[in-house]
Amino acid sequence: MLLSSRVAIITGGAKGIGRGIALKFAAEGCSIVIADISAAEGKKTVEEVSKRGGDGIFVRCDVTDSRQVWNMVGKVITKFGKVDILVNNAGGVFGPEGSIDDVTEEEWDKILDLNLKSQFLCCKAVVPHMKAKKYGKIINISSLGAVHPAVSVVHYHAAKAGVLGLTYNLAFELAPFNICVNAILPGPIRTPFWEPVIKGIKDKDAYFAELAKKEIPLQRIGTPEDIAGAALFLASELSSYVTGETIFVGGGVPQLPHGATISTKAEL
Repeated sequence: MLLSSRVAIITGGAKGIGRGIALKFAAEGCSIVIADISAAEGKKTVEEVSKRGGDGIFVRCDVTDSRQVWNMVGKVITKFGKVDILVNNAGGVFGPEGSIDDVTEEEWDKILDLNLKSQFLCCKAVVPHMKAKKYGKIINISSLGAVHPAVSVVHYHAAKAGVLGLTYNLAFELAPFNICVNAILPGPIRTPFWEPVIKGIKDKDAYFAELAKKEIPLQRIGTPEDIAGAALFLASELSSYVTGETIFVGGGVPQLPHGATISTKAEL
């Protein structure tokens, strides 16, 4: 049990990558707090946590609203008395269009709030409690698009690049308090995040299989469990001497130049 007696807040934990992380942590003995705006799916994830023998609660929280964030953290402290782990996973983009010509100022502000400001707000609310215990693990979810964009989604990628800056700064600032801050950069992971992109595609399995064949060295699309494994490492004592680091979880994608074609020939 790598996370026995630990308490983790997972934002955006109702589905997708957040759900995968919640279930992985619960299986390792962690108490789970799902902070999300999707009540039905969030409560369902908590039920799955319970089935795995874990203790979990759902708190409805819009992580772009500081009052809701502080209220959520207050409920966690009342329930569990501490926060050991914060996974800043909540985020997303509202459509496939994201060129500088297409993105409006309003859309820019909304995406920056959801993907970057939210992580700042959650860290600000949680860090005082971690400092008091002289212990903490903060895991910020960024994106490979922050450093290796395959398409232009300028507001989303800029926000996720900002997450890396937040991670590096907090890792330096919080190290004296035994608080480790790291980031995960997921590559293509099959989650509801893709819905706007694959809307209208009849054979979605074939679409992802073709995408993997063309663009991913490991020849498969990632799963939430792939991200959860990296998150477990960063949340546990296996990474007690790791802070200010970024972990790429993209099936080898960062090593590929743009436009490269994967070959499956044995000699390569």
